[in-house]
Amino acid sequence: MTKERHKPQGPDPGAGVELIDQIVEKYDVESRFRKYNAGTLWAYVTSAVAISMSLYQLWLASIGILPAIKMRAVHLSFILVLIFLLYPARAGSRRDRPSILDLGLITAAVAIGWYILWRYNSFAESGGFANNTDYYFAAVACLLVLEGARRTVGKVLPILALIFVGYAFFGKLIPGSFGHQGYTITRLLEMLYLSTDGIFGVALGVSATYIFLFILFGAFLGETGMARFINDLSMALAGRSPGGPAKVAVFASGLMGTINGSAVANVATTGAFTIPLMKGVGYRPHFAGAVEAVASTGGQIMPPVMGAAAFIMAEILNVQYRVIMLAALIPAVLYYLACYVGVHLEAVKSGLKGLPPDQLPRGRLVLKERGHLIIPLVVIVYLLVKGYTPTFSAFYGIVAAVAASYLRPATRLSPRGLLAALDNGARGAITVAIACAVVGFIVGVSSLTSLGLKLGDNIISLAGGNLILTLILAAITCLILGMGMPTTAVYIVAATMAAPLLVKIGINPVAAHLFAFYFGNISNITPPVALAAFTGAGIAGADPTRVGWTAVRLGIAAFIVPFMFVYSPELILQQGTPVDILTATITAIVGVVGLGAAGARYLLKDLTWTETIILTIGALALIKPGLITDIVGLGGFVLVYLWQRTHLKKVEGVGA
Repeated sequence: MTKERHKPQGPDPGAGVELIDQIVEKYDVESRFRKYNAGTLWAYVTSAVAISMSLYQLWLASIGILPAIKMRAVHLSFILVLIFLLYPARAGSRRDRPSILDLGLITAAVAIGWYILWRYNSFAESGGFANNTDYYFAAVACLLVLEGARRTVGKVLPILALIFVGYAFFGKLIPGSFGHQGYTITRLLEMLYLSTDGIFGVALGVSATYIFLFILFGAFLGETGMARFINDLSMALAGRSPGGPAKVAVFASGLMGTINGSAVANVATTGAFTIPLMKGVGYRPHFAGAVEAVASTGGQIMPPVMGAAAFIMAEILNVQYRVIMLAALIPAVLYYLACYVGVHLEAVKSGLKGLPPDQLPRGRLVLKERGHLIIPLVVIVYLLVKGYTPTFSAFYGIVAAVAASYLRPATRLSPRGLLAALDNGARGAITVAIACAVVGFIVGVSSLTSLGLKLGDNIISLAGGNLILTLILAAITCLILGMGMPTTAVYIVAATMAAPLLVKIGINPVAAHLFAFYFGNISNITPPVALAAFTGAGIAGADPTRVGWTAVRLGIAAFIVPFMFVYSPELILQQGTPVDILTATITAIVGVVGLGAAGARYLLKDLTWTETIILTIGALALIKPGLITDIVGLGGFVLVYLWQRTHLKKVEGVGA
């Protein structure tokens, strides 16, 4: 492939990385960090802190033992130091070095972690009696976490945290069922800093163990050349079929999700390569951007290594991660099937071709050169399925990644590569960790005031006990929360506010939490704030809003599949015999394909409005299991398929 042959209509990928970085920074607050010039003092200092943090986490995962709050305090201190080194206070702040204010905040970040280590034993021995110094450090810690979150993930999450704190403080002034006795500032500071119910809660605990190690695992895979292997393998598998580059985007982005937990970063990584290819074979810019956005967003719900929220879900539900991993498998396949169907039908409808064989890598050669990079993933899946903890599995996955890299000279990790992986792993964990810390405000206040229970009771009352209406209200809540917030933070808030009410009305707990996880995730492609879609639009040179709505059409199954597994827990392997699971999967596949065809308005040929309505009604009927709904859903699809096939045969007969 030459650049002249596939010259893009939007940004030129040859102009490259710098332009892509600008686009990502425009839509993703997480990417607006200082990029120190190599060899400068602050570049060395930042790398030293990041590498030290990764080594600390590896020590904890192997032989280290610390009480939970101490472990989490050190983790948070490292994260805050990195934030104030890397993220400027304002857009106009200097990018070549931290300011005097940043240095002061770095000192305070070290102090709040050191104070917990020093004070922990005496605080426990006193029966939890706090003194004035405790409150001073607690106040500083809270302000640092809020400022760190503002710099890295934007204003929405810190403002939400402050609203919850205000709710806890002014409870006596609130009328009705949401009112409460109110809590003093000192009581709130104790909860937020001196306990494991606030900042140092379950979410940060998961960040300090499972999540960090899996992000570090992804960094090691990245240094071995896994991204290139994924792109080449995807090109070999799907490049020559109709609309091949779009199918490459689907495959590559799904696989990249195993080593990259951010939808926006996934779009930037694979989109810089796939979007110009899609445009080169004839896809319209807005469609190319939408394909990449939908495919990249799905990476967080694709096992075996899902987004960070999946590990928190396992901790909240008190189940092994493999339960979540296996439960998410069929819904994730349905999600990508819908995306693939949409891409394929658009290609056939538009008469698009694949790439010529001479422009594609050979699958056998790709596997021969880099196929050994799959070994670490196999190791992790095996350990998780066998019931080992995510911490244990991730640690030995990292060991396997290093060992596997030495099987071929091209992938061998040099000492510089090892240090780069340790450095990048810590940097990659920043936004997830700070989101987990600031969400501690919300979770802690909800627990203290019973807000989650009150909200759940009111939503159930508003829905009149109707299941589908309750689900719709919960879905809307998650989508609104997801506008401008990281998926991990959205899930934790939804798990506190929405999931319990779903469980209360009788929904399987795993289904309830996956429901919240899905809708928090797909907020990335849902206008008006659709960060993954906007990033794809920037790379494609297309209108962001148009890309967003096209992404909704392509990813429509993501809005339907959660309802399917709530009504059919067989799809998440929570009940039923193998026959029940197979039946539910087949009907779901038909529903997803029908919905994809209705969205594209094409099956074997262009759909009439009547055929589109029949397919849509049939797909929606398949949400609820049962003989009548299955007959309506399957019958509608078969009817449209046979009608179109008969019509095409008649046309061919006349033409002959």
